[in-house]
Amino acid sequence: MFNVIIFGPPGAGKGTQSAMLLEKYELVHLSTGDVFRSNIKGETELGILAKSYIDKGQLVPDEVTIAMVEDFLKTRPDAKGFIFDGFPRTISQGEALDTILSNLNTTIDTVLALEVEEDELVKRLLERGKQSGRVDDQSEETIRNRFGEYNNKTEPLLAYYEKQDKLSRVHGMGQIDEIFARLCEAIDKKA
Repeated sequence: MFNVIIFGPPGAGKGTQSAMLLEKYELVHLSTGDVFRSNIKGETELGILAKSYIDKGQLVPDEVTIAMVEDFLKTRPDAKGFIFDGFPRTISQGEALDTILSNLNTTIDTVLALEVEEDELVKRLLERGKQSGRVDDQSEETIRNRFGEYNNKTEPLLAYYEKQDKLSRVHGMGQIDEIFARLCEAIDKKA
């Protein structure tokens, strides 16, 4: 099993690149947003619990998120590996993921951090906001606040994986295919 985490600030291209990586390496995409929606729609015990927090405008506690991720992984024993997108978000979630994967006799093999200049990200997100109508992509101030939130939470996590020699910082500027080639090179070095 080969497991990849992909990080990047909003607008870095994680979704686009993840879709291409999934196909090339035949991995399963684990997006916490998708896992949440699936559990809530399926009215699982964890979904009902998560919804109770969301309905109150609260963050879903780590233990609920971690339990959902663990369930997702356990229901796919034949997977060749996973791309984790949106999880982990904190060091405690990273440590929990390491424990879950260890119990499944696997590990995170590589962590990809897409790095894009902030002004380029703003440009990308404002354009996405026009195209998609996403409210959170229509204000430069809101976008820059999201970058601050991302940087505060993610930088410690990147350091956590760097200490494990799993982190690959990948230049995320240029054409989609060029960025994809750089990501593949980083993965192939760890495979």
